[in-house]
Amino acid sequence: MAALVGIAAGLAVALIGTLSDHAHQILFGLKHGDRVSGVLHLHHGLWVPAAGGLALGLLTWLRNQRKSTPTVDAVEANALHGGRMSLGDSLWVTFQTLLSNGCGASVGLEAGYAQIGAGLASRLGIAARLRRNDLRTLVGCGAAGAIGAAFGAPLTGAFYAFELIVGAYSIGNVAPILAASLCGVLTARAVRAVTYHLSLSPAAPTQLSDYVVMIGLGMLCAGLGVVIMRAVYLMERALDGLKLPTVIRPAIGGAAMGGLALITPQVLSAGHGALRIDIPAQLSIEVLASLIGLKILASVISLGSGFRGGLFFASLFLGALSGKLFAAICAVAVPSLPVDPSICMLVGMASLAVSVVGGPLTMSFLVLETTGDFRVTTVVIAACMVASLVVRETFGYSFSTWRLHLRGETIRSAVDVGWVRALTVGKMMRRGPPTVEGHVKLEEFRRRHPLGSNSRVVVTDSDGRYLGIALTADAFASADHPNDDARKTAADIARWPDLPLSPEMNVKQAMTQFEQAEADALAVVDDTPDRKVIGLLTESYALRRYSEELDKARQGLSGGA
Repeated sequence: MAALVGIAAGLAVALIGTLSDHAHQILFGLKHGDRVSGVLHLHHGLWVPAAGGLALGLLTWLRNQRKSTPTVDAVEANALHGGRMSLGDSLWVTFQTLLSNGCGASVGLEAGYAQIGAGLASRLGIAARLRRNDLRTLVGCGAAGAIGAAFGAPLTGAFYAFELIVGAYSIGNVAPILAASLCGVLTARAVRAVTYHLSLSPAAPTQLSDYVVMIGLGMLCAGLGVVIMRAVYLMERALDGLKLPTVIRPAIGGAAMGGLALITPQVLSAGHGALRIDIPAQLSIEVLASLIGLKILASVISLGSGFRGGLFFASLFLGALSGKLFAAICAVAVPSLPVDPSICMLVGMASLAVSVVGGPLTMSFLVLETTGDFRVTTVVIAACMVASLVVRETFGYSFSTWRLHLRGETIRSAVDVGWVRALTVGKMMRRGPPTVEGHVKLEEFRRRHPLGSNSRVVVTDSDGRYLGIALTADAFASADHPNDDARKTAADIARWPDLPLSPEMNVKQAMTQFEQAEADALAVVDDTPDRKVIGLLTESYALRRYSEELDKARQGLSGGA
């Protein structure tokens, strides 16, 4: 099944890439083989991004009239839904990405590639009724086949799935994911698909000092990655502040893209053609800084205004330019410091991509498969690890999980936490707990609930509203004080009146409530204003169920049944 998914993903990548290239050639009047971001000047077609944005806005508005729930991507599906994705939604996201990239917006096709590969895999797995862990692995296979096919790099595709889609590398998932990635690459080669070729000049032998310098470059790229992700959010908030209709936002962003393309066409699309001509070119510090600033602005405008796509290749492009700028500044500021521009470009590409996309080993293997140089790859791994650590400690998100965070989700990776959300208080509680009305005297309470019967009783008012929990031990302890005992009722000894559980709480939220209340059992009330008691949950049972489900998750991670 993994091999079939890889073949399907490879064919999908070949089709999408071919359609995008033809769209660029037709809409921008390019010659065969030209890339829209690689031409020196655009003589016509500057209206295309605005027209494409208008079409995207209208189509998105029409679809939202029929469907209001957000589309689930591969990361969210594996983290929260056990790998379940809608194939229809995946096709829609792929179409949005293709339309955005095809009209010149500064977004990459990688998001569409991964989405359609994972969507096809999920549909196949659901049809085959795979178990939760197997379905999550198959979704990773789809993404691996797609990314591997896009870059012609099987290890890159496989580790993209391990780090970003499945969230773990284990014995149980290594064989199918590697098989899918390899099949995707071989399929793309068989149909002569246009994949991303990153050709760089050979790097000089690495020295010990290179590690120190390149780690510094990795930290700078980490900071730049955080700035880009935050800038997309700020652009969206700025457009919200203008109260512009969402249907015309992509058109406005497209018009801005057309204006930037007047300065340089390198801001258009993901930047494959631009990277190809910029790597060997002798560019000044001013030109490099200008290109980086314009490309960042173009990507922020495109994503912030509503175009659909990813920052995978854009971050590689920006990282290469940043590395080249770093080497040029070092040559001027510290001439005695031997800095190889080729190593700087490779480190910049990988570090910035790690900062934005995530996956330090994914980007390290991309460099390895691109250059075949193990010595340079060791330097890149060191810089990627530091960049990943800096982003995690200062920002905490990759671009995909940051977008989910803005939607209100709390996930930070594709590690499966869906089972935690599925383990709710409503599923764990014991229904029909013993109850007593709050006006009942303690003497009557002790008669109804003698020692050894119920250790705790839920107290309600005459209409069944929750008032708290009365401990039987407290009721009998009050009998030692006859004067006070005669006046007390069950409501007087009720504890935790303001800390009930709701049936929608998951097990982690319930454990937080137990800790806050310092209670070993809490009542469960409905979410209506009546606060009717519907059950009781003990801390010990919640812990036991949590441990059981955690053991199941660990078995799945290690490849067990």
